[in-house]
Amino acid sequence: MTKNVRVIVCGFGRVGRNFARLMDSKRRIVARRYGLTLDLLGVGELNGSVLSASPIPPSELADYFEAHGNLGNYPGSGKTGWEGADIIREIKEADVFVETTPTNIQTGEPALSHIHAALSRGMNVVSANKGPFIRSYNFLKSLADSKGTSLKLSAASAAALPILDVAQTCLAGAEIHTIEGILNGTSNFILSRMRIGDEDYEMALAEAQRLGIAESDPALDVEGYDTVNKLALIANVAMEANILPEQISRTGIVDISAEQVRQAAAEGKIMRLLGRAVMDQSGRVSATVAPELLSKNHPLASVDGAEKGVTFTTDTMDRITVAGGKSDPKGAAAALLKDILNIYRAP
Repeated sequence: MTKNVRVIVCGFGRVGRNFARLMDSKRRIVARRYGLTLDLLGVGELNGSVLSASPIPPSELADYFEAHGNLGNYPGSGKTGWEGADIIREIKEADVFVETTPTNIQTGEPALSHIHAALSRGMNVVSANKGPFIRSYNFLKSLADSKGTSLKLSAASAAALPILDVAQTCLAGAEIHTIEGILNGTSNFILSRMRIGDEDYEMALAEAQRLGIAESDPALDVEGYDTVNKLALIANVAMEANILPEQISRTGIVDISAEQVRQAAAEGKIMRLLGRAVMDQSGRVSATVAPELLSKNHPLASVDGAEKGVTFTTDTMDRITVAGGKSDPKGAAAALLKDILNIYRAP
């Protein structure tokens, strides 16, 4: 006997569609291992949405969106002109709200309003969108607690890499004094290629773009903004830091030359773009993002290519490192699925 979990999604881009397809491909495993059946009842998108009282075939819906570019005319349950807010407002019963709309770091919208509305209606929330939590995590967490619902955002911190799972579950009872993280795959790929190959910065960046690791405009990655945003989110959740991105000192990798990287390697050092958050004895957290030279025995020195990693230093468990994880839409979608399963996992 399985428990039916009714799901609605806002945002049907690459992450949202990958999540929908995982709902299908993992259906038997989820039912057998976790005793759950995930039913998709609605998807909110800018150019039309879908809402149904009975389950919608997730992969079929993803195929339809890719073929038509909107959901408004989906047979039987399409809603022309409806957006995510309409789906949340009109849904009669849903257990989990999945947020995958594009991120606005400054305002958190529209995801912030979506998540607030879903929590207010008693839904559990899982999110791949970091925007709402960088500035409003404490507010949303308090709302979730008051409603007796869960708020999960591991996909927002580093796609498939389980950073927040480690911080919140595996390190339960410990005080995290320091967080060190390689949080941006593009920057790490560029630094790795400059170290082991004959590429300069521009050549390594072009290769990252050719492989789909870097965006056509890589400024958010190589100038350190993406690392700043992720570090703020992780520190706020794991250390109760209440820190804003603009309070984090930031230096990117755009001025780092291949000669500097190779010279460091010849001296036994590894260049990484490192985000670091440190708690002082008064409980105040300060944070920086900058290129740093790590000794070869540092656990993050071996995090190569487009991979990411985080090291937590604690009072009672010493140093714990987690690294790897798929950094693409499928990895983020897998983290969303994991968060849902962990909400309902039997103690």
